[in-house]
Amino acid sequence: MKNILLKILQFLLFLGIGSLILFLVYRSQNDAYKNECCIKNIPQWESVGTQEEKDALLAECRAAGRAEKECVPLLDKLVSDFGKVKYGWIALVLLAFVVSNVSRTYKWKMLLRPMGYKPRFINCFLSILVSYFANLGLPRIGEVVRAGVLSKYEKIPVEKVMGTIVVDRVVDMLCLLLAFGLALVFESEKILGFLSENMGKGEEGATGTSWKMAMLAAMFLGAALLFAFRKKLADTLVYKKTAKLLKGLWEGIQAVRKLDRPGLFVFHSLNIWLLYFLMTWLGFQAFGPTEHLGLQAALLVFVFGTLGMVIPSPGGMGTFHFLVITALTLFYGIKGDDAFSVANIIFFCVQIGCNSLLGIMALVMLPIVNGGRSTVDG
Repeated sequence: MKNILLKILQFLLFLGIGSLILFLVYRSQNDAYKNECCIKNIPQWESVGTQEEKDALLAECRAAGRAEKECVPLLDKLVSDFGKVKYGWIALVLLAFVVSNVSRTYKWKMLLRPMGYKPRFINCFLSILVSYFANLGLPRIGEVVRAGVLSKYEKIPVEKVMGTIVVDRVVDMLCLLLAFGLALVFESEKILGFLSENMGKGEEGATGTSWKMAMLAAMFLGAALLFAFRKKLADTLVYKKTAKLLKGLWEGIQAVRKLDRPGLFVFHSLNIWLLYFLMTWLGFQAFGPTEHLGLQAALLVFVFGTLGMVIPSPGGMGTFHFLVITALTLFYGIKGDDAFSVANIIFFCVQIGCNSLLGIMALVMLPIVNGGRSTVDG
């Protein structure tokens, strides 16, 4: 009961953080949107009462050559923009997402094979979908859920499954660094300007230095204590469980050296991130104000959005919006309200809609496809 309560509190904490960031992003964009309307002398819907007044306002806007969408609150504009999305492009986004997970499944099976395990494709694939769904509740919990689900249905020790997932995530980080490097090459002026403005302000103060020194001293002290009491610690249950976990993780990492087809492993690793990148570009094509943006713009926005996913919040809620809006407005001159719309279109169609639908489907299918199955198929 205590663990369940803790999980609920963690979920509420991360949901609250994500919701707060999203609210702050919305409020800042709404304020900027209102200021723009004031500058253009466009009255706001909030100040309009009756339907006759709204009709008169729309007529005034048409006569002045102003778009009707500029005369409504940002939230109403967002709803309107969702109605104007070209959902054929969104379907291609979702297709790319599914195909990327097919590659991730093959890649995962390749990591498990050197340890002597040959899990079924369907169980690996559905476990991955469940993990994405779990991440909507608690950030980073998906990896644990993914390992637990596959361990349950394929009878593979969970610590060994976790080892392969650690390798999978390490390769993902390398691919993200590669994407960042490519963005740096193709959009060097834009991205270097952003980094110098946001990460190079001033020198580190004395307080920051003292904190770093204190942390370094604590690390050395902790290492010394562990070494001094290593024999006594070796007899404890915590030590034995930790050692077992680390051994399983190491076996998973060592599996990379034993891959029978390393070239295919590299192909699937790169294909996953190529499809992730294309999902951003396809999302741009689905929305009028961003359909003119090319592949280079999509690459830079993709890198920013991915960094937003890394920051702990449910599915990247709030952090993804903030960084995508930042990239679109700062580098490509997209209006803040339009950038807010496209960030929400991509986020809610893929992160919320697709992950929820496929995750629930996977939860339903897993016990069905494994009915009465208790051993690993060779």
